[in-house]
Amino acid sequence: MSGQSLFARLEPLLPRVRRPVQYVGGEGNSIVKPWASAAVRWCLMYPDAYEVGLPNQGLQILYEILNEQPDVLAERTYSVWPDLEALLREHGLPQFTVDAHRAVGDFDLFGVSFSTELGYTNLLTALDLAGIPLHARDRGDGSPIVVAGGHAAFNPEPIADFVDAVVLGDGEQAVLGICDVVRAWKAEGAPGGRGELLARLARRRLVYVPAFFDVSYRPDGRIAAVTPNRDDICARPGKHTLSDLDSWPYPKAPLVPLAETVHERMSVEIFRGCTRGCRFCQAGMITRPVRERNIETVGAMVDAGLRATGFNEVGLLSLSSADHTEIGRIATGLADRYEDSRISLSLPSTRVDAFNVTLANEFSRNGRRSGLTFAPEGGSERLRRVINKMVSAEDLVRTVSTAYAHGWRQVKLYFMCGLPTETDQDVLEIADLAREVIRAGRRASGQRDIRATVSIGGFVPKPHTPFQWAAQASHEVTDARLKLLRDTVRADREIARAVGFRYHDGRPGIIEGLLARGDRRVGAVIERVWREGGRFDGWNEHFSFPRWETACAAELEPLGVSLDWYTTREREEREVLPWDHLDAGLDRDWLWADWQEALRENELDDCRWTPCYDCGVCPTMGTDTQIGPTGRSLLPVVGVSAGARSGDAASAAQASTARAAGAPGAPGAAAAGGAGAGGAVDVPPVVGSGTPA
Repeated sequence: MSGQSLFARLEPLLPRVRRPVQYVGGEGNSIVKPWASAAVRWCLMYPDAYEVGLPNQGLQILYEILNEQPDVLAERTYSVWPDLEALLREHGLPQFTVDAHRAVGDFDLFGVSFSTELGYTNLLTALDLAGIPLHARDRGDGSPIVVAGGHAAFNPEPIADFVDAVVLGDGEQAVLGICDVVRAWKAEGAPGGRGELLARLARRRLVYVPAFFDVSYRPDGRIAAVTPNRDDICARPGKHTLSDLDSWPYPKAPLVPLAETVHERMSVEIFRGCTRGCRFCQAGMITRPVRERNIETVGAMVDAGLRATGFNEVGLLSLSSADHTEIGRIATGLADRYEDSRISLSLPSTRVDAFNVTLANEFSRNGRRSGLTFAPEGGSERLRRVINKMVSAEDLVRTVSTAYAHGWRQVKLYFMCGLPTETDQDVLEIADLAREVIRAGRRASGQRDIRATVSIGGFVPKPHTPFQWAAQASHEVTDARLKLLRDTVRADREIARAVGFRYHDGRPGIIEGLLARGDRRVGAVIERVWREGGRFDGWNEHFSFPRWETACAAELEPLGVSLDWYTTREREEREVLPWDHLDAGLDRDWLWADWQEALRENELDDCRWTPCYDCGVCPTMGTDTQIGPTGRSLLPVVGVSAGARSGDAASAAQASTARAAGAPGAPGAAAAGGAGAGGAVDVPPVVGSGTPA
């Protein structure tokens, strides 16, 4: 019978694999529901290792929302490492969930969330292990509907052959709408099979179904057109936007892992979206507009999450967390509440142009004082104008001087290499900045034991950004510039020992670029790489550039295109891009105009504090930027150390969820605290670093 546990067959294999605890389930706040009582059954996957996938906020939110529905069941699965994959194949066991160890192929829907394109080969492994045909066209009515989501899904064309449907944007309301359609279809006896179900989902504008669109190509390899092959669906599927975050305070009970994960903390998303306008940042573009949670909701979520998990660190997350208009009051309120506890607070990396020692001190008051992370992104001031990262060298030196003077001894600086218009001199200016940072720290602190870590990632142009037309730097150019910078820093005796240097070669970034801006023809490359052993391409010990290079030559060159054609080629203004038929809310002409502004080295202000720039999001999405101040208080007011009653937690969880409203404040309101780096959460791991991308 479907839905049965496979654990009795799985358990004897676990002593033979590395870190078997990642496959046993039973985490704090995990949920196992009866199979027979569910009308709709979801399997949710993050296509990477358990240690990376379990902390993922998006998956945890959907897991909790779905399981709150009385007749819906949701379980989780993650990518299995090659050692267990071999054993599963040897013993005839399928891909399984970690909650009840049920077969993935038994579920109605298989939802896969992609934060990075380098997880595509892991999707194919999971499909094959689950017994689900790789190609959507080969699936019968007994196979789950494979639904892709996440940031990478804003160009799903490279995996169009492998997925049945795609959810663009926020998933909270979308998954419930999908449940409604599946529930009704099943209750009617599943008329028309999976084809009719997909048609119903597309007609409701819940999903994009790649099979309902045809792609034609020009003789020179460019796309001629992407057109719907049905007249009953939307010709330009759009993204879902959750307007009122306060009404969706998830996760309420975050998962508590049994095995070590990349983030050992409880996280609360304090707002969604970003209007800083960093031209390289896909996340900032596709998540517009800004929607803040009010201070009351943030306080209630922190309180409820800590009580449910026992974590001793809280991360206040967003793309630019210190831009929350009430971040100062949030920081002080939380620090006051947990002053006598061991609870520590953390923010994502801090914007150089808005760092505030008072805010930083509040976040370190009750816990450890960790290093500070700043993300100038570009080495030279000229290049920072190109990418719209409005930070001067003087800003950076002044900021780190303040930090060092107040007791910090280490900072991390994050840059990118290979940005549009970049020259060798732009990259060498990173060394100049590092030198000035060390000198400033020594002057401000009066000590020599000052350190700075310079972390450099390769730039990858992404869809739905002003840089979507840009040529990507070749890996040879990236590697040469990084070597030049490394040698320059090491040769400088004044700073060589004080500056740590983290970088990796440019090859993984080229493959990420292929997958990020590829079209449906790239699907054959992904499949060939997978069949030849490609797994965990975001990990340097598994990534193989020659394997990808060989597959590109075999699958693309007979079609008149190539790896370089997809990556290092600059696109023309009116060229049809693979994702043009998908609506992220952004006006294409506005993106092109901003690309031209970048080439002219002109900056653009944050539209929260200036007149609208007509990017297109607010009118097309029927939304608006939501910011404070709300005039509310951080609740509950009783601190943990005072012995808060269980009733306090209940009242906190039921706190008012009124939308954060109010007129935009002056620019200084956002700068009252620090400001997070647009699109960065802590130091972004470098692709191919031995940690996940």
